[in-house]
Amino acid sequence: MNPYAQSQASYLEQQVMTASRGQLVVLLYDGIIRFLRQAEVAYGEGAKVHALDRIGRAEAIINELQATLDMSQGRISENLEGIYVFWNRCLWEIRLEADREKLARVIAMVGSMREAWAQIAQSAEAPAESPQ
Repeated sequence: MNPYAQSQASYLEQQVMTASRGQLVVLLYDGIIRFLRQAEVAYGEGAKVHALDRIGRAEAIINELQATLDMSQGRISENLEGIYVFWNRCLWEIRLEADREKLARVIAMVGSMREAWAQIAQSAEAPAESPQ
């Protein structure tokens, strides 16, 4: 591993080890987006096998997010599960059709959810204001 890649991996490991639960979810969403963007580029270059591999990696993260949902928490967990199932179905269709437009829409949806999670994580970390 080259020194740059090694320092990048060390940084990511440190980021994961010190992250809150909310921050970990944001990092997972970042991974989904990164892999789907790589798939988008690969499709554009005609590298279908590489694109399929990247989609598979994104699906693995989505599956992990789905598997770790606490379904005892009610509607929020149920809604998230529905979103993850929908994304996986879209990715399955993208695999079959090599549809870059649909892939771009999924990337946008994941990006929107990532921003929502980032706001949740940030507000959870914000110190509570003391009454004056």
